[in-house]
Amino acid sequence: PANEIQSIVVAIAHRRRLPASSHAIASVIALHRKASPTFHCCLQTKKQSMSPKSTRGLLGLVTLTTTLAMTRAFQLLPAARRAIISTSRNHAVTRSSSYIVGDMCNSRISSAMVIGTRHSLMTRFMSETASPAALSDERKAELESKIKDKGDSIRTLKEQGLSKDELAPHVAELLALKAELDPSSVSPPKKKKPQQQKGQQNQKKQQQSKANKQQVEDAESDYITPRAENYSKWYNDLVRVCDLAETSPVRGCMVIKPWGMSLWDQIRRDLDDRIQEHGAENAYFPMLIPKSFLSKEAEHVDGFAKECAVVTHHRLTDGGEGKGLIADPEAKLEDPLIIRPTSETMIWTMFKKWIVSHRDLPLKINQWANVMRWEMRTRPFLRTSEFLWQEGHTAHATAEGAITDSKDMLNQYADMCEKLLAIPVVKGAKSPSERFAGADETFTIEALMQNGWALQSGTSHFLGQGFGKAFDVTYQDAEGKQQDVWGTSWGVSTRLIGALIMTHSDDAGLVLPPRVAPVQVVVVPIPPKKNDEEGKVELNNALDKLVADLKGAGLKVKVDDRDYVRNGAKYFEWERKGVPLRIELGPRDVKGGVCVFKYRVGSEGKETVSLDEVSAKATEGLDNLQEYLLDSAKDRLAASMNMMATYDQMKEALEKDEASEYDGPGLYLVPWKCDEVNEEKIKEECKATIRCYPMDVNEMGMAEGKKCFYSGEDATHMALFGRAY
Repeated sequence: PANEIQSIVVAIAHRRRLPASSHAIASVIALHRKASPTFHCCLQTKKQSMSPKSTRGLLGLVTLTTTLAMTRAFQLLPAARRAIISTSRNHAVTRSSSYIVGDMCNSRISSAMVIGTRHSLMTRFMSETASPAALSDERKAELESKIKDKGDSIRTLKEQGLSKDELAPHVAELLALKAELDPSSVSPPKKKKPQQQKGQQNQKKQQQSKANKQQVEDAESDYITPRAENYSKWYNDLVRVCDLAETSPVRGCMVIKPWGMSLWDQIRRDLDDRIQEHGAENAYFPMLIPKSFLSKEAEHVDGFAKECAVVTHHRLTDGGEGKGLIADPEAKLEDPLIIRPTSETMIWTMFKKWIVSHRDLPLKINQWANVMRWEMRTRPFLRTSEFLWQEGHTAHATAEGAITDSKDMLNQYADMCEKLLAIPVVKGAKSPSERFAGADETFTIEALMQNGWALQSGTSHFLGQGFGKAFDVTYQDAEGKQQDVWGTSWGVSTRLIGALIMTHSDDAGLVLPPRVAPVQVVVVPIPPKKNDEEGKVELNNALDKLVADLKGAGLKVKVDDRDYVRNGAKYFEWERKGVPLRIELGPRDVKGGVCVFKYRVGSEGKETVSLDEVSAKATEGLDNLQEYLLDSAKDRLAASMNMMATYDQMKEALEKDEASEYDGPGLYLVPWKCDEVNEEKIKEECKATIRCYPMDVNEMGMAEGKKCFYSGEDATHMALFGRAY
């Protein structure tokens, strides 16, 4: 039982005295006879004194079954006590195991030494009790079965919300089983020369601490930190354990894994249809842009100069004298190339060739591509040096045509977020200081995350005639006169996946709205007994019909028939990945003409559904789930919208608000006089920025007659302030 193991851990970690009699100690060991047969030799229940062999057995039990929990406990010990790891470890290894236990029980040495000597003691113990060659095939099969069962049990416990500390004994027991099956997993580290200098000792202690920490992290790599504990870590954990993305060898860049890429594919398919309906055509432009192009539009180059990655040479060469490859000095480019941070300059260079007459307008081009903006602090999907996006670029004969185009695309973005991703957004215009570099006006959609922070989820820019003039793009109007064109650009990126995660997901994992889910329904068949051939045929026939009905209804279905994974593990995996609906189908269900529905969120418990009604019920249930997620997000947005607060109230709430805090104060809609200086002061004082001037309330004239909440002057806008990613 876990409480018996924990009593030993607590006794050691807090340097308390262990039970004095060998009988009491052996009684605790006896609890593990079934799980750990290698400790049989340690049972000395009738002796009043412990032999060295039984003492090694006790140490083996403690180190093998409780290493993880002990490691966590030792991190809490004072530095002076932990220092004994490095100063006395070698001494402990050479001493008799019985003296080690005796000293540990009498608090003459730190119990932390057990961790320092873990590998050596374990190797000695395993060599005296069992070897890999001594294991019979039956024993190996038994161990493999226990390892599998214990792994499934741990996953189930995590699903039930057990804490790290509560899980630690179970994880340690799993490691014990693995160690018995493969003792090389606890092989001793290579011996190093004794450290003489104090600085070297400190370095060694730090390395040991990092190693212990890494062991804990590896053992609990699929653990998701609760949102209330640390929202930022919850997000990073979820991205990792749900197989969405992971860091790459290239600083600031991520590897988008298949499940994460499939989400982007769903977004891309939906949005590409909207872009085509908008009248834009897809094209592709080079990712390398001459630096001279970027210099043509002054505001544009100022906005992106600090984020540009520059290519200066076109080949490498051997540097000689052990220097390795270097940039060939003779291959330096006359005009360095910029890896595109955005493509306005390249596309407007081509527009000059393509636009001659008013009949060529409007010209609307869209590109699906990757871009590079060098970032110092990155977060998966939210802010990375390289990311995927679409960028639309249009040219128009009139300003009205360009403004209408940019607003129409903003509406498309907002509609896509709401209908596909179930994310409500606030549409608005950016303040002058927050506009896109070189734009006359920037329109934005802002979404609210669960921690009360805003996320800019898409933008559309009215570029005026700046780019047309910078790149000399003109057209001949109907009267034969040359005119400058008006331009727009608009885009969304993989940042939408970050918005999707933080809007709907929970502590159990990803929650996906059905319309964007790569798999809407996962079917888990429960096989009949091995010799029930008739039952297998009936199950397969029912399964084929069920899947055909679901696909016929237009649903995205996956059958998880992996015979090497337990059903509980399958349930856990697909719930964590956010699949909206799980259907279970077993032999009893087939005989009863039913199956079992379990939704990821939105309804409690399981639901028994007739096989004849599966497709209709699944379609209805998924539509209800989509609506439920949207309504929940709308309610959260409304509840987090603070109306007409004073500046002092906002400052007090936001100046201590951090991204790691869950359920923060939210957004503030306040009267504001447009003033770039005051805007910068507010940013410095409480880190709040103007997310936008919301279109609906400003078009209604809500700011009229009101005073700015900061300066006290007549308000020009209603502004939405808040912390943002």
